[in-house]
Amino acid sequence: MKGWIKLDDFTFEPLAEHLRLCVTGTHRFGTDAFLLSDFAAPRRRDTVCDLGSGCGIIPALWFRNPEDAPKRVYAVEVQELAVTQMKRSLQDGGLPDSRFFPVHADLRQLKGRLEGGSFDLVTCNPPYKAVGDGILSGSDADRIARHETLCAFEDVCDAASYLLKFGGRLCVCQRPERLADLIDGMRSRGMEPKRLRFVHQRPDAPPWLLLLEGRKGGKPFLRVDPPLLIEGEGGFSQEVLRIYKKEQNHSL
Repeated sequence: MKGWIKLDDFTFEPLAEHLRLCVTGTHRFGTDAFLLSDFAAPRRRDTVCDLGSGCGIIPALWFRNPEDAPKRVYAVEVQELAVTQMKRSLQDGGLPDSRFFPVHADLRQLKGRLEGGSFDLVTCNPPYKAVGDGILSGSDADRIARHETLCAFEDVCDAASYLLKFGGRLCVCQRPERLADLIDGMRSRGMEPKRLRFVHQRPDAPPWLLLLEGRKGGKPFLRVDPPLLIEGEGGFSQEVLRIYKKEQNHSL
């Protein structure tokens, strides 16, 4: 296919009986993607954009049940290898090419690429480390994914504010210590934080992740949901098993 780059070391990870996602050692996925995909919960009539989509895991999970998946999903990613992986998932993995659209673009430069004010939902699993925070990761791909080298959270909010309809939602995950940055970034761009949930490994452990929803043009009122616990009796909690679509506590 024109525009592809070569995939040397890739595998397909099964997400459902009919669905597999192309992953590489460079672009893969973790638990946070599953949690954000579930938290965002798009409706069937929604048009959705996932920013910094990587291998496309967050929107791909919505197609585990195609009947409940959103109407149309655009997966924006700046790294060419990751876009190639998404295209491979479309060709050989079961993603629907009539509803899932990879977009090779910088999320800071979406004007003219995607129509402003036309999206019901924007999702993003952004880099967790702010500029100057910690030692930079070794590879270019890891630096882009983990550190705000190519985009800061303010850039995510700028893109979401451009893309969303009035009343549309931005859903993100981030480390708890950056909550103030998220609230400030959303509010300064006309999106009001409306729903917050913390993720804990165990009930007695501090949260290691937060999930936050902002609404464009929303009125001030923040709902804090009960914590999401990763561990439960016998291994994983019942909620995590539901998110992973597993019935029993075998390996996820």
